[in-house]
Amino acid sequence: MSEGLPRFDRIRPEHVVPGMTTLLAELEQDFERIEQHAAPTWHAIVEPLEHLNDRLGLAWGTVGHLMGVRNSDELRAAHEQVQPAVVTFSLRVGQSQPVYRALRELRDGPEWARLDATQQRIVTSLVRDAELSGVGLAPAEQERFNAIQAELAECATRFSNHVLDATRAFSLTLTSRDEVAGLPQSALELAAQAARQAGEENATAADGPWRVTLDGPSYVPFQQHSRRRDLREHLYRAYVTRASSGELDNEPLLGQILRLRREEARLLGFASYAQLSLASKMAPSVEAVETMLEELRAASYPAAERDLEELRALARAAGAPEADDLRPWDVAFWAERLRESRFAYTEEELRPYFPLPRVLDGLFALTSRLFGLTVRPADGAAAVWNPEVRFFRIFDESGSEVAAFFLDPYSRPHEKRGGAWMDECVGRAPNRRPVAYLICNQVPPVDGKPSLMTFGEVNTLFHEFGHGLQHMLTNVERPLAAGIRNIEWDAVELPSQFMENWCYHRETLLGLTGHYLTGERLPEEPFRKIEASRTFRAGSDMLRQIYFALTDLALHHEYDADGDRTPFDVQHRIASRTTTIPPLPEDRFLCGFTHIFGGGYAAGYYSYKWAEVLSADAFGAFEEAGLDDPVAIARTGRRFRDTVLALGGSRHPMEVFEAFRGRAPTTEALLRHSGLPPTPP
Repeated sequence: MSEGLPRFDRIRPEHVVPGMTTLLAELEQDFERIEQHAAPTWHAIVEPLEHLNDRLGLAWGTVGHLMGVRNSDELRAAHEQVQPAVVTFSLRVGQSQPVYRALRELRDGPEWARLDATQQRIVTSLVRDAELSGVGLAPAEQERFNAIQAELAECATRFSNHVLDATRAFSLTLTSRDEVAGLPQSALELAAQAARQAGEENATAADGPWRVTLDGPSYVPFQQHSRRRDLREHLYRAYVTRASSGELDNEPLLGQILRLRREEARLLGFASYAQLSLASKMAPSVEAVETMLEELRAASYPAAERDLEELRALARAAGAPEADDLRPWDVAFWAERLRESRFAYTEEELRPYFPLPRVLDGLFALTSRLFGLTVRPADGAAAVWNPEVRFFRIFDESGSEVAAFFLDPYSRPHEKRGGAWMDECVGRAPNRRPVAYLICNQVPPVDGKPSLMTFGEVNTLFHEFGHGLQHMLTNVERPLAAGIRNIEWDAVELPSQFMENWCYHRETLLGLTGHYLTGERLPEEPFRKIEASRTFRAGSDMLRQIYFALTDLALHHEYDADGDRTPFDVQHRIASRTTTIPPLPEDRFLCGFTHIFGGGYAAGYYSYKWAEVLSADAFGAFEEAGLDDPVAIARTGRRFRDTVLALGGSRHPMEVFEAFRGRAPTTEALLRHSGLPPTPP
């Protein structure tokens, strides 16, 4: 299934500008013909728009993908040169009066009754999106609206680049064993490898020097295990002040982005950007989101306070001088010590049982049990952007290929942004199977060992694979509603978070394990401890997400960028209700909050919790069926595949959920899985 896929082995930064310029000129001509022949029928207006969207999405999506996984100064320059033209063309399409009139006449005319439900939803969404793109604005307002879109796109790119550059600009080179006291072997190996890449040719895990960075696979283990409190503090302060000074300072961009978004919302008739954002989401209103977040905050805050007191008690018992004054750089360290004392295992001790090849085998076996699918490696069948990238194909019960995906699992901080994500390479269309990108940032193979994963990294892989399944298993052949397209943003995390639940299911988890030296499965006792640890610090973890979500919502709903307060004032006000240890006065985490300032989660970060309610309730259907009954699980899995994974954006997500579950969702399962008290009726 390599036909039609990007030739990553041939794409170079110097191809972007001429290639996109030529394509945009062709699309401009195509769009002029669409406008000239616009008529209120599916064939005359929607199908040509699908084709146009598909061509632009494949080309510009490829460039955007490479910006995330093979970033370079040359590629950035090309991206920045082309991006304004792409934004301008997209606005031209979204604001076309002939197209808008044809779509509205189709929606309101006699042809409407002859469209099926998927077609009607697509047309309704296209009309809404056109109106949110400023199609109804007066000429002067529309000109300003377009200028805002171009400026916002440029700001988001600069914001993300600043975070990437600031992350890779910082490093801490350690030379004595005392400075790396407490670090597990895997962290020492990674730090020595980083030192060698930086020019220290003789660096070893045993003798150093060791290079620690702000990249997740380096930063997180250091905060969890380093016994040097002063060095933890040094790294923590560097992390929460990333991209907040000098040429990489994102603080001016915060105000600029928030100001532009507010102006955009008001041009479209909304009181705030949050209201504009929710106009195309599942949540009915800002107030509904705030109510949901407050219910979860009320349940999680007392639990988070108890979590903190447990850390203080452990530190006192250990005679730590910081016991009565724990600071942010102490939390991860003492939380890991508490995990070790309570569950008698560490993430590092489990790593040898989770080599990536074995985890993939277990993940694919689960995919077969739940959905009747077979995943097979197809390395070499498609061009890749890095030799470490793998390619897989998915087959259904009849042996027919239904989809494929690329897997890019390892951290490459010099060119690849942090985090993990799924994106579409190509979407489903008639006579075309979907292909996904699955991107992670785990520790690469070091010194001849395979990539050994933490349990958290296993969870992340399952999460992104869940996104991929919804993209790849759609049975909707209309491209504008296939897979993850046309799904309301706050529902799109349902399948990804659903898949994480299986990491706590005994048969599934043990099936992911095999010691990289002996092949031995994870013993029963560590599994029981992992299972018990599911609710470990659940209140703190939930409160952290609520902190981010409420900060995002406040900045986009009530904050005035031209007023006396700064975004950090808003952050600290929200923190007073959602953190048990206040952030530092100099904390500038917003300058690195790419989800809302460089990505698509603006006034939408709450989506993680909104969708987690849906995903936990969906997993509850499997619990009710009997998790160890293979026939019942396969039957329930098939229903999940035929609804949540298959219907894509062809139905409203509440309709899709109720088709699977038989009722509306409740918070009961999420609170139960988290070990938190149920919300009072």
